[in-house]
Amino acid sequence: MAHMNNKYFGTDGIRGRVGDAPVTADFMLRLGCAAGKVLACGGSRSVVIGKDTRISGYMFESALEAGLAAAGANVALLGPMPTPAIAYLTRTLNACAGIVISASHNPFYDNGIKFFSADGEKLPDEVEHAIEAVLDRPFSTVDSERMGKAVRVEDAAGRYIEFCKGTIPFSVLFSGIKIAIDCANGATYRVGPAVLKELGAEVITVGSKPDGLNINNGCGSTHPEFVRQAVLAHGADVGISLDGDGDRVIMVDANGETVNGDELLYIMAAARQESGQLQGGVVGTVMSNIGLELALQKRNIPFLRTPVGDRHVHRALVSNGWTLGGEASGHLLCLDRTSTGDGIVSALQVLEVMVSTGKSLAELAADVQKLPQVMINVPVNGRVADLQDSDTINDAVRSVQARLGDAGRVILRPSGTEPLIRVTLEGADETQVNQLAEELASVVRTELAL
Repeated sequence: MAHMNNKYFGTDGIRGRVGDAPVTADFMLRLGCAAGKVLACGGSRSVVIGKDTRISGYMFESALEAGLAAAGANVALLGPMPTPAIAYLTRTLNACAGIVISASHNPFYDNGIKFFSADGEKLPDEVEHAIEAVLDRPFSTVDSERMGKAVRVEDAAGRYIEFCKGTIPFSVLFSGIKIAIDCANGATYRVGPAVLKELGAEVITVGSKPDGLNINNGCGSTHPEFVRQAVLAHGADVGISLDGDGDRVIMVDANGETVNGDELLYIMAAARQESGQLQGGVVGTVMSNIGLELALQKRNIPFLRTPVGDRHVHRALVSNGWTLGGEASGHLLCLDRTSTGDGIVSALQVLEVMVSTGKSLAELAADVQKLPQVMINVPVNGRVADLQDSDTINDAVRSVQARLGDAGRVILRPSGTEPLIRVTLEGADETQVNQLAEELASVVRTELAL
């Protein structure tokens, strides 16, 4: 879904159903060429490309490679690798840009493209605008002597594994810890378990047999119950649930209770504060549970909310000189460790706290008393613009907010990655929250029906 004044780029790159414009092979060919002309015009002409395990990744990888070569850019192919690994390797391979072929936590029939700058960060809006401007011009190829070449980076996985291990102190090992990890049949299916094993943990791996169609299918960070089953069945100390492209993480404690991004963010912030490493405060989003805000308040840690989306969180962190932020969905930023959201790196930070304190995940998360929160997704088939213009919906929101009182919140927002309106309510009474959420979702469904 496009945002700002962009024609193609949404809140997290370009994403949609495979075969539906713009997620088509011919568009990716033109996108590769446009990106090459905009991004590879400086000193480095190399662009790295990585992907998750979707079957359509083969097609789009070839199309992007051809487009980039046509623009005169060299291509370094990484194969299936987590999104944060591509950000890291873009920097360390001295590339001018990185491209990720992934639709993150979406089903296999969706796919998309994300870009990283030479610094391993999301592209600024003005660069996205520049790429779109070239996209609207006729396709053209550079002279043959200036065409790009492609190589495959054979040691990409090893490089990234060593990087992940280096984000915790050399002295910290996970010997004696039993960890269940769910790789969502996605991009982390090799590197995720390898990192944990090399740090000494006993590892139970699930969701690690991708077939091109089963990515995120009943597994991964949107289905923490899958790793929960493994934790309870094997008596694991902790469970780690990653999403299809590896930039999100949800964890499960030894009792099978889910520990989401809000709680994980608190655990990292509290540990850094106690060790004197916390820089400033913490950035969350409008979706962050008020329980996180109150827990941080008790520690006198400043807290700032932004709109949903890691680019907003990142922007707020940089502008304030802070390093920790993220979303309840598990997209966490540790800018003192890496440049983008990284599920494996975030999980390692939490595991480090468990080892150094001798406390269980449940004990570390206990300080965050989350208020009941429910989210209902309402399909809208592109009618997002009607949301703010509906008097009926606005009246319903005011009515629900009045009944929730000062202790509750109503959040109505379009998804940045899917054609949905997300109806979210938070309050002290779980029964009331669920009832009012259904009531408001029904109003939105009626007003913006497919």
